[in-house]
Amino acid sequence: MAGSPPTNADGPRGAVLVIKLGALGDFLLAQGCFAAIRAYHRHDRITLLTRDAYAQLGWECGCFDDVVTEARLSWRAPGNYLRILAELRQRRFARVYDLQRTARLRILYHLLVAGRSLEWSGVFRGCSHYVPDLPEDRRHAVDKWTSQLEAAGVVGVGPPRLDWLKGNASRFGLARPFALLVPGGVPRRPQKRWPAPRYAALARYLDERGTLPVLIGTAAEASAVAEIRSLCPAAVSLLDQTSFGDIADLARGARFAVGNDTGPMHLISLAGCSVISLYSDESDPALTKPQGPRVTILQRPDLRGLEVADVIAALPGQREARPS
Repeated sequence: MAGSPPTNADGPRGAVLVIKLGALGDFLLAQGCFAAIRAYHRHDRITLLTRDAYAQLGWECGCFDDVVTEARLSWRAPGNYLRILAELRQRRFARVYDLQRTARLRILYHLLVAGRSLEWSGVFRGCSHYVPDLPEDRRHAVDKWTSQLEAAGVVGVGPPRLDWLKGNASRFGLARPFALLVPGGVPRRPQKRWPAPRYAALARYLDERGTLPVLIGTAAEASAVAEIRSLCPAAVSLLDQTSFGDIADLARGARFAVGNDTGPMHLISLAGCSVISLYSDESDPALTKPQGPRVTILQRPDLRGLEVADVIAALPGQREARPS
């Protein structure tokens, strides 16, 4: 490995903090970065700071010795800063890798660094390993993080991998070839969702041709899933029944997946499944598209303008589009 682990005369040698709060897609895309940091600091104790929802993933991925969770750091909740600051200070880190790179971490940066020889890899001016976060930088998030780590001496960032993530899809008893449909997304951004009736039409097309449509999501997608199933009763709903590991296991057995720009699509893609990811102008696939061996992006300014025939034509092995 290039370089050597940092040292801190005030604390344990090589104590390292990695900050990656979320969201799910970003957390999964950072897996290659986590592995590179682990390799670089192979003799050191590495702590992950993340959200409760991703703590188990942090433990299971094998890159961290400890996981600390935060309660949504916010300007409006200074108590959250004080609590997490106290917990982090007692660990006396030698180096921090800020892979979250958001402005609301600036307070935490100043409070942790003040009066200490703490190295910080991030986007705040004055930190020891500074990288600018420029609006005109239109590279994918993984490429930005890779450049950031290289500036701190961490090289050899590989692609994100989820071969360690296990589940038990057999318990769902899916008896024939199936495809995953992911109609959900961030509730506050409905423009990122392809309309439920279009998913239902796609589900009917798949069912008529021997592929079982399987719907996954959380309780936030209940209304969309109910509408899809009302129009295509053959669709199987696994709403709110799947762990992250179960989704990975389903992805490994699925023919393909179709879904909106949402976290589970990153998981499904990284598990090796062929994915068709649907984008509106609400997000830029150049910055955030899923990483994986077989990714197709379909984008329209407004997803209401994306026809079912367009999606069918993009399915693996399809030569023509004849939606029912």
